[in-house]
Amino acid sequence: MYETWEQLEEAIRDCKKCKLYQNRNNIVLGAGNKKGNIMIIGEGPGADEDREGNPFVGKAGKLMNQAFIGLGLKREEMYITNIVKCRPPGNRDPEPDEATCCMDYLRSQVILIKPKIILLLGRIALKNILGKEYGITDSRGSWVEKKGIWYMPTWHPAALLRDESKKIDFWRDMKQVRVKLEEMESS
Repeated sequence: MYETWEQLEEAIRDCKKCKLYQNRNNIVLGAGNKKGNIMIIGEGPGADEDREGNPFVGKAGKLMNQAFIGLGLKREEMYITNIVKCRPPGNRDPEPDEATCCMDYLRSQVILIKPKIILLLGRIALKNILGKEYGITDSRGSWVEKKGIWYMPTWHPAALLRDESKKIDFWRDMKQVRVKLEEMESS
């Protein structure tokens, strides 16, 4: 584990732990408030993210930002990252060994941020964080508490672009996150 952001950033700078490094333009560690109460975890960078070096800047990210605005949440108050830090070719799902290679980076991010809430976007984030026994269809919209952190699994914003009917669920899940955050901040 890495005890400071500097150690983590130095360690990942030239990461070659898995084959994803071979085609990357940028490592996408994460962005946002490193002391935020909400952490958002997706699956991996897409083409736009790989090009810019920041998470969720493409169409899915723009859709997510609209939800934040509608709910009165500010993206800059949260920390956003992914399971893997390099883009899988053709936007395929990260393979298990690739996810495993990035897990120490992600664990360090969680330890350094100390979020109260982690929003898990999609099945890849859900299965890698909470376990293989979880399925996104059954788990989304239901809180899971582990080690003092509240997890909310929901659809990945890219899924909303493919199936607009999922937007209602996503909106409800995001509203639950806002309510839970308000409860935590008022107690």
